[in-house]
Amino acid sequence: MSSSQFAFTIDARDGRARKGVFRTPHGEVDTPAFMAVGTGATVKALDPNDLRAMGAQMILANAYHLHLRPGEDVVRAMGGIQRFMAWDGPMLTDSGGFQVFSLEGMRTVSEDGVAFQSHIDGSRRLFTPESVMALEHTLGADVIMQFDHVIPGESEYANALDASDRSLRWLERCLREHRRLESVEAGAGLPQTLFPIVQGGAHAELRRAAASAIRGMNDWDGIAIGGLSVGEPKPAMYEMLDIMSDALPAEKPRYLMGVGFPEDLIEGARRGVDLFDCVAPTRMGRTGTAFTSEGRLNVRNVKFRTDPAPLDSRCGCSTCARFTRAYIRHLFISEEALGMHLLSLHNVHFILALMRDVRSAIAEGSLEAWSERWLDRYHLRPLSTP
Repeated sequence: MSSSQFAFTIDARDGRARKGVFRTPHGEVDTPAFMAVGTGATVKALDPNDLRAMGAQMILANAYHLHLRPGEDVVRAMGGIQRFMAWDGPMLTDSGGFQVFSLEGMRTVSEDGVAFQSHIDGSRRLFTPESVMALEHTLGADVIMQFDHVIPGESEYANALDASDRSLRWLERCLREHRRLESVEAGAGLPQTLFPIVQGGAHAELRRAAASAIRGMNDWDGIAIGGLSVGEPKPAMYEMLDIMSDALPAEKPRYLMGVGFPEDLIEGARRGVDLFDCVAPTRMGRTGTAFTSEGRLNVRNVKFRTDPAPLDSRCGCSTCARFTRAYIRHLFISEEALGMHLLSLHNVHFILALMRDVRSAIAEGSLEAWSERWLDRYHLRPLSTP
């Protein structure tokens, strides 16, 4: 299954951390990398030109949401996900596993798949490993994810075992269907690669067993770590990443799903993670919270009413270059849409710049010292309150 159009090279190491390049049919991605989340074929409040200008290389969309709106057939008719949203760089689609399993009371799990009700119109749908592979092939992203069974982070051993084992059984079906679709579509478009997902909750034994089973199943172009940052304590997440650092192949990229707060990106990179994604930068941007080099800042706070400073004096984004905290606060208090755009732009730029600094520190062999200084400064000021 591994395609010559997908490759991963490591050009620097610092402890467990790696600096490298992930090559895809739509271009290269410098790692460790953060992928902005474009759930419904849009990174909320941002234009693709904004993303290119701030150095974004790879973004992702969600198969569940695109299946419901506008429908994968519409995306295919418009030339595939990249052409549809005017983004010509690498893309990844998540399978929707997290979304369908979060529909508590609106879904039924069986060995075949998950029957669920649309959160939009209540219509009945069924996701199986085979149907999700067909969906993701139709969307056309470079990297597609297996359909997996996602559970809360603090789930007991028995539930975590059940979900992990089912995810492995579904992975076998995903791989079989992916290969079948590849043969049917041979020569019809650019190749896609399937990433498996390691589940197992916060249970070391299950994580190791899942990683071993996945490694024995195929020569993957990359492997994802799922089911973290879903309610478990931070130390438990970091412990699982330490285990994954040893359990996963060193020569393949590792993708930590749904993680994107600054401190977690740094801790993940220190433990050998290469790819990250999270909705936090844009979601927080739309609600008035900014990442800064000295902690999070809530622009609605009355103390910023006449503050002439930028959001972060160390930031090089266009928001910080042109606008004051006072003005951005005014936009949010007045419910002006521009505020959401400016703050989302700043937050995504901040995270992308952070990842560039992480890569530089790895190349220089100074990641430990650099990260300690950075985190000390970041935690100096607690989250501001209105």
